[in-house]
Amino acid sequence: MLKHITLISVVLLTAVLTACQSTSPTQPKSVDSATVGHLKIDMLEMSYAPPTLNVDHAGRYSVTISNTSSVPHDILFANNVQLAIAPGKQAETVLDVPESGLTFFCTLPGHKDAGMVGAITVNNQVLPATKVQTDTDNKSVDAKKYIDNEVVSTSADYILHDPKAPPLQAGKVHDIRLIAEEKQNIVAKGVAQALWTFNGQVPGPVLHVRVGDSVRVHLENPITNKLAHSVDFHASQVAWNDEMTSINPGESKLYEWRADYAGVWMYHCGSNPALHHIASGMYGMVIVEPREGLPKVDHEFAIVQSEFYLGKAGGITDLHKAGATHGPDYVVFNGVAFQYKDHPIEVGTGKKVRMYVLNAGPNEDSSFHIVGTIFNRVIKEGMELVPENKGHYGAQAVDLAPAQGAIIEFSTAEDGLYPMVTHAFNFVGKGALGLIKSGDGDPKN
Repeated sequence: MLKHITLISVVLLTAVLTACQSTSPTQPKSVDSATVGHLKIDMLEMSYAPPTLNVDHAGRYSVTISNTSSVPHDILFANNVQLAIAPGKQAETVLDVPESGLTFFCTLPGHKDAGMVGAITVNNQVLPATKVQTDTDNKSVDAKKYIDNEVVSTSADYILHDPKAPPLQAGKVHDIRLIAEEKQNIVAKGVAQALWTFNGQVPGPVLHVRVGDSVRVHLENPITNKLAHSVDFHASQVAWNDEMTSINPGESKLYEWRADYAGVWMYHCGSNPALHHIASGMYGMVIVEPREGLPKVDHEFAIVQSEFYLGKAGGITDLHKAGATHGPDYVVFNGVAFQYKDHPIEVGTGKKVRMYVLNAGPNEDSSFHIVGTIFNRVIKEGMELVPENKGHYGAQAVDLAPAQGAIIEFSTAEDGLYPMVTHAFNFVGKGALGLIKSGDGDPKN
């Protein structure tokens, strides 16, 4: 009997060592009595298979968990046994399954909400609908920190996002470093969320190149992150299962592409679920100018509209809210609600202003409008309204579905304030309001 126990203990120790990281508040148990059966659970991209396992009797079971997905996962059982398993790896443990059954879920941020929950039932007993959500959430402080909704209050103010578009990058080959950072950001005054970002900012850095240029993106996912991340450049033409594949914490990759078409393009994290990664801040703008360039103007700005679906204070984005409603908590320009209302964008009266505008979504359409102006030039998704056109037509708003971009040009007629909004006015009060300050801002002077 002692030999039997020692052999199983060695197997268990080997399984723990093969796990990519152990975050368990308690380690898997050693077997001290005979098991009554064996269970197998597979980790898929955002689910367990099978999601429910039924056993005929309560008792001690050996369990094999295999991560068949491309991203890291863990599993936390209601009895506080927890294992973290790297992609392509497996681990074993033993579980004491009570008559009431056991629930389990993945504690990595957002994975539970995306569907990584399950249960072990006894004799087909139906568990309460809330049991998967509540049984494991309060088991230990160590586990709770991974459940992604710790309450974090903040009095910190946001960092103003400079709306000026970066200049055209010199040369024909551009090396860009993008670092996936999971960090706290301020999305409105006094409102913090745990966001997933490129280079620590929302939106990510703006790339400004020309048709024919080559772009070499060095994507890094630091070992300190919990999640797999990726990047998808809409301005590129590459296979989805090549450069756009996810990389795990501690990995990096090179994404090479050539700018073949002009326009305002989106880039974003495409890791599963993409909705969660985009809604959490992983997006940015690429400006690709025509080979011959664009006419000179006096001011150039880059404006990205997007939405936030808040979880608990300081917690991660609420995936259920993002996926099920058309009611974002905030709709913002360049990552922070009302920041350009508080800090108006200054232009010279009568000067030519060019704005590169992107709707990153992830869900809502934009009707981009600047009160008191008329757009005399609009380039939207390859279609152009040119200045001084026959008939002298102009544009009052630019409609942008999620992931669509445009270039608009206008001038202010006099000193004053010109509100920048989405004309879907149910969102203006949620943060989609800024001011263009022309001259000294006072039309009476």
